[in-house]
Amino acid sequence: MLMMRATAIGEKNAKAALSYDAEDSVEFSLAPPLVYHGKDEAGLQSWFDTWDGPIGGDVQDAKLTIGADVSFWSGLVNMTMTGTKTDGSKVDLWFRQTLGLVKRDGHWLVAHQHASVPFAMDGTGLALLDLKP
Repeated sequence: MLMMRATAIGEKNAKAALSYDAEDSVEFSLAPPLVYHGKDEAGLQSWFDTWDGPIGGDVQDAKLTIGADVSFWSGLVNMTMTGTKTDGSKVDLWFRQTLGLVKRDGHWLVAHQHASVPFAMDGTGLALLDLKP
């Protein structure tokens, strides 16, 4: 399920990607606002459309903890998103991600997503976008 979701994201297919999310999902994304509730297919597709070609990436330090009806996945994700934006800029960003999963009607769904990057603790509060594992 997680691999099929990742494939749909790479192929920029919002409908397919969101088919693995619970209707009442909560997301703490890298982009504002602070929290998203539910599925936003139009918003996700709009973001996908800012990419020229497929979105690539890599995962390191992935861990999956499975319970009977609740599980979680965490890892470092390289959103090189190995890709190029439609404005020509290249993206190579590592970020932290945690997914909370719930089993509903025998199917695992993403109920919670959290993505973040560290920020400078020197008082500037700037996001540290060039860190690598």
